Amino acid sequence: MTTSLESTFPLEVATARSRFPIHVAVFLTPALLIYSVFSIYPLVDTIRLSLYASDQTGAQHFVGLVNFQTLLTDPAWSVHFWNALRNNLIFFAIHMVVQNGIGLGLAMLLSLPRLTGGNIYRTLIFLPTMLSVVIIGFVWQLILNPLWGIAPNLLKAVGLGSLFGPWLGQESTALITISLISVWQFVGIPMMLIYAALINIPDDLLDAATVDGAGPFSIFWFVRLPLILPTLGVVSILTFVANFNAFDLIYAVKGALAGPNFSTDILGTFFYRTFFGYQLQVGSPTMGATVATAMLIIILMGVLIYLFGVQRRLQRQMF
Repeated sequence: MTTSLESTFPLEVATARSRFPIHVAVFLTPALLIYSVFSIYPLVDTIRLSLYASDQTGAQHFVGLVNFQTLLTDPAWSVHFWNALRNNLIFFAIHMVVQNGIGLGLAMLLSLPRLTGGNIYRTLIFLPTMLSVVIIGFVWQLILNPLWGIAPNLLKAVGLGSLFGPWLGQESTALITISLISVWQFVGIPMMLIYAALINIPDDLLDAATVDGAGPFSIFWFVRLPLILPTLGVVSILTFVANFNAFDLIYAVKGALAGPNFSTDILGTFFYRTFFGYQLQVGSPTMGATVATAMLIIILMGVLIYLFGVQRRLQRQMF
């Protein structure tokens, strides 16, 4: 009797282990279907469409990588593409340096234990991120308007009226101005992420550094900063992805033409004009898909550089 029980027990265990967890499939299937229909399928179809070209009748024919060659070398397309890519890199650099730098500084200040009203400050700084981009763009257009905006009067009140200019209307300053508006709106995101990392640092490490005679700057540079490097890496890659997907603020402020003279044109607005068409430019779904695929490749390259270049080094330093 004992032998038969021992022989059947492993079979029951094996059967239980091999039994498929139906409840897991029930919960995952709806999310997987929605993600496949609205994310994976459009992505794959966009890549497929970039390999086709339309003739005069509207019929599509497979052309391989000809569209990418046209985008990168044909003067009718390449001038606008390289201009948009250059502007996108400037847009990203300003966010990396100014937005994340200010976010780090604000997080350091808000993490001070003796700070009074920290919750109020965090709420006020984070509040613009929840506002509509259209509202942000419209409000800043009113503020910076040379005729009835309040910016000229504010600068005159402090004796700096000569520094004001039509910053949104000049090719040399329009992109920088819009970038700083975006920084003002979204600086709360890196601030909150870095702040969460700072308050999770054990107090024992800070107390030990203080006992050893380290000053505030030394504690930040040698204790706090190394411990929040993974968070800074995540903030950087999120900034990269968000900036190379940016579209709405520039469209709200300068329109699809991203003026003046395409000086604020980035890949998002260039894709919009290419795919849907705008004014005298006729839309081309195949070339629009080519631009979108190029944006995907650029974003993937940035993410891969972070994963295999930056994150691995951070993991080696931590472990």
